[in-house]
Amino acid sequence: MTETARDIRSQSVSVVVAGQSWGIPIAAVREVLGPQAITPVPLAPPAVAGSLNLRGRIVTVLDLRTALGLPPTVSPERATEVVVEQEGNLYSLLIDEIGDAMDLAAGTVEAPPQTMDARWRALATGIVKLDGRLLLLLDLDRLLGAVGTA
Repeated sequence: MTETARDIRSQSVSVVVAGQSWGIPIAAVREVLGPQAITPVPLAPPAVAGSLNLRGRIVTVLDLRTALGLPPTVSPERATEVVVEQEGNLYSLLIDEIGDAMDLAAGTVEAPPQTMDARWRALATGIVKLDGRLLLLLDLDRLLGAVGTA
């Protein structure tokens, strides 16, 4: 049976942070970057790794590890970054690796379990079971609010 457009609930790009797969809404993703020069921002919230210049536009760089309550990215200047747009602003998320773009079928997204870490549960809109792994769906609005950039 093939999926039709109405069977698709959402589309996400998967990323990996500390071994955990997260799904970022594909509509928000603008591009994927390799290593970038990151300029520190004094007095910024802990999850703000700095800023970068992307074709003349200043972009806030967020360390997704720190935002998730994990140890910070060891070498942010060598990390992979996913640039997302939220409410007209660009943010670059430091990640460990980029995965695939995927269609998430209706009915496959479940609520995050109550046993999940409270910080992760607060940032996840849902969870999807994929071939032996779990994909947590990242809520960008909640992420930006949690790191103090919204």
